[in-house]
This record gives sequence, structure tokens and C-alpha cells, in this order.
Amino acid sequence: MLLLILTGLAWTMQIMSMMKFLLNYGVDFGSFIGLTALLIPFIVSIIVPFVTFIAIIFVYNKTISDNEASVMMASGLSPSQLATPAIRFAGILTILNLVLNLWIVPLSQNYFYDTQWNLRYGLAHLKLQESAFTNISDGLVVYVDKVSGHDMAQVMLSDTRNPKTEMVIFAETGKLVTTPRGLSIVMENGSLQAKGKSIVTGTFDTFDMDLNVATKENSSSFRVRRISSGDLIQYANSQDLQPKHRKTVMNELSNRVLMPFMNLILAIICTTILLKTSLLRRRASFSPALAVLSMAIVMTLFMTSANMLDSWYDFYILAAGIIAVLCLSLVVLCKK
Repeated sequence: MLLLILTGLAWTMQIMSMMKFLLNYGVDFGSFIGLTALLIPFIVSIIVPFVTFIAIIFVYNKTISDNEASVMMASGLSPSQLATPAIRFAGILTILNLVLNLWIVPLSQNYFYDTQWNLRYGLAHLKLQESAFTNISDGLVVYVDKVSGHDMAQVMLSDTRNPKTEMVIFAETGKLVTTPRGLSIVMENGSLQAKGKSIVTGTFDTFDMDLNVATKENSSSFRVRRISSGDLIQYANSQDLQPKHRKTVMNELSNRVLMPFMNLILAIICTTILLKTSLLRRRASFSPALAVLSMAIVMTLFMTSANMLDSWYDFYILAAGIIAVLCLSLVVLCKK
């Protein structure tokens, strides 16, 4: 329930931050919701460790406050035995989190960025009206007499995006096409008038013109979240990778591979603090706050360390640190 609530809240925030697609690009509501829904796997992968911790601290604190834990320990159960359900629960979520991080999130993020680019620069976002002027972007206006799908008749195009090369084009027919550069219009049998240092006029049989200056490569830049895990490892091993990109790649690798194990670490730390303090003669009322503080310290240390990685050596050091913390937490939990 907590996962659904927090995911819904985070998704709503993403919807609000992306409202420009509805307002600026004429995207229909169904496509917009589908686009934002592609962010859900990534949102879930981020909040799962926190949800795991909150769920465990809620259940075990309730068990302790109702004296159920005291009765079970009085009957012979040890704190480690009482913590077993939480550890199993965290273990299952760790596996699911790994599957999300290594396969599902990269696939959904890749599809998200492709869909976002197509909605912004592709045919999907452009709807030309017959016998009307359509302002495609600042300084670019298109007029068509008739529209049939992507085919147009009697086209007039005014391009004033570059004041040094303003031009007006008339053509008998035109067709909208999608290219790696973005959306283009191919016009046939027309005339052109360009204004720069001098006025140039002429006619053409075929004229291909970009309607957008953005390219698919530039618009997506270096987005590591959309790269598959196998390719990400190859990037990390590449000697040609720029230092800033290498840091980004190593940070992403640590988040994909190591972050899921925080489910186990947080579960063990939480149950250890709650169950061990419940054995004190005067039950510690501050134990939930101490557990939350420990969670904050552990997560801060992990995220800070992950952001500082720039080589495989650093990655292995961080992995060894996580294993050490995991083992130490288990030792403290099992110690009588």
C-alpha cells in the first residue's frame, strides 16, 4: 500500500512537471499519460528501499509496543529468529529491485526518451489545419490548402528563424517525413525567395527542409539510464570515455547493482535496533527515531560514495563496504 501511495505521488509530480507537452506541443492526453507512465519503473526502483524500511519499522514497532515481541522472546525465540520474516521480505524485494534496475528500467527509460522525442519533434505532435496558418515554432509558419494524412497541397512556408537568411517558399505539393534530424517537409514544383545580403529567387523541382533544429542525438545527450546494463559495462571498460561520463557511468552502475542490497541492510539495521532495545529493562522509546537516523546515515553514505566513483577499483571498494556492513549487522543481530 505504501509503495502504491508513494509511487502515485511521485508520478503525479512528474505529470505536473511535464505539462508543457500538453500545452506547447499539442500532445493528446492519452499519449501524455502513456509517456509519463513509462517513468513508473524508475520511480519504483528508487523508492523500494525506503518503502521496505518504513514497512518493517511500522510492523515491528507495533509488535513491540503491543508486547507481542516480548512474549515471543520470553517463549524462547531470539531476536534473529523474530527478524527472519523481515529479512526474507527484504531479500525478495532485493531480487525484484535488481530485475527492475538491470533490465526493466533501462528498457522503459529508452522507450520514454524515444517517445518524448517523437512527441516533441516527430509527426505525432504536428497537426496541420487546412486553409490555416500553423505556427510550428518561433519564426516558422506553414500554410496548406489541403491536407490528407502527411500529404499536402498548395503549401506556403515562411522561415524567419535566422534573420540573416529569411525565406518564403511556395510549392504545389508537400509531404511531412520523419528523419534522424527531426521533422522535415519535402516540397515539389515550387518557388523560393530568400532574403540575406541580397534577395535571391528561384524555382525547384524538389526541396527538402528541416522544420526543427533539434536532432535525436543532441536532444537525448548522454543519458545513462536508457543504456542497457551490458552496454553500460562496456562503457565503463572503454578507455575513450570522457572523465565526466565515466563518473556518471560508474554512479549508474552502483545504483543498478548495489542499491538493491540496501533493502537487506536497512531491514537488518531496523530490526536489530528495534528488537535489541526492546530487551532493555526500560524499553527505549527513542528506538524508532534511532532506526530512522541510522537509515538516513547509511543512505547518505551510500549515495555520497556512489557519486564519487570513477573506476572499477572504487566500485569494488564500495561493494566490499556494503558486504562488510551487511555481515556486521547480521553479527550484531545474532549476538546474544
